[in-house]
Amino acid sequence: MVLNDVRQGFASLWESVSEGWQRVRQSAAGALIRFMPSENSALPGKSEVDDDFYFPSQGWALLGGDVFEDDQRVLVRVEIPGMRKDEIKIEVTDDALVVSGEKRFERESAEGRYRVLQCAYGNFRRVVPLATRVLPDQASASYNDGVLKVVLPKASPGKPASHTVHVS
Repeated sequence: MVLNDVRQGFASLWESVSEGWQRVRQSAAGALIRFMPSENSALPGKSEVDDDFYFPSQGWALLGGDVFEDDQRVLVRVEIPGMRKDEIKIEVTDDALVVSGEKRFERESAEGRYRVLQCAYGNFRRVVPLATRVLPDQASASYNDGVLKVVLPKASPGKPASHTVHVS
């Protein structure tokens, strides 16, 4: 009897952890960005770096961002530090804002026994789902201190739609 209780308790715990992990994974899926070096990223080759564990490869990162909505517009802020304005590409589709770009590696000089390397991010792409229709031709964007701010006027100004759902 006690062994059955332990099994059921463990099964219930495992199910709860598994469900929680699925929720975290789904909610983070849109924010998790894969950085991939391109041919033009100018990353140093393995033979040029004095580190046996260096592999120029892709990595994952999280680009922080916020989405605000008021009666007239949707405001999207995405943290993309270390970029130049001309390295950022912004597209607006029917239901999403797509921000992409490429950070190119910048080499530093070596002195004596030290070598200084800057960060290299490679390509990235962030898709921000839009809950309301916007006017892409009237959108504006600014980039300051590593933060991209995109303002999207709503196609149908007004408060976000909400509906009350009764629990049965």
